[in-house]
Amino acid sequence: MADEQTMTDLKDLGGAVEGTVAPAAPAAPLREKIVDKQGRAYATGRRKDAVARVWVKPGTGKITINGRDQEVYFARPTLRLVINQPFGLTERVGQYDVIATVKGGGLSGQAGAVLHGIAQALTRFEPALRGPVKAAGFLTRDSRAVERKKYGKAKARRSFQFSKR
Repeated sequence: MADEQTMTDLKDLGGAVEGTVAPAAPAAPLREKIVDKQGRAYATGRRKDAVARVWVKPGTGKITINGRDQEVYFARPTLRLVINQPFGLTERVGQYDVIATVKGGGLSGQAGAVLHGIAQALTRFEPALRGPVKAAGFLTRDSRAVERKKYGKAKARRSFQFSKR
């Protein structure tokens, strides 16, 4: 029983073997930068029934949606805050121009679709930003949608008013 070793003895043996290198933690492979001939990154964003096609390129921070400025298209300040979230998170406010075309849904769904598209395009332009953007949940498509109306019901779940007589 003279060969008993304690945990501190084992810790000291960790670097005792000469010539071996401890394996480094495998880093996630960095994705490639995906841009077109004009130097823009493209992505599609979706939310509810809205679909946004988004192009991101280096610029002055101008955001154009369906040919109109963001202040005109999204009049509510909360919707403008939503679409600017990825830039605020990555500290890239005013560094990229965004051109988006969005169809379907209402204004809230369209803002969510543009947010999703901007986040996707930003990670394609700068792959190093993927970690924080993904951690914030901007790359995940919000799959919640309106439940369909069922037959024999007033709405999706609401029944017609019951009449005793």
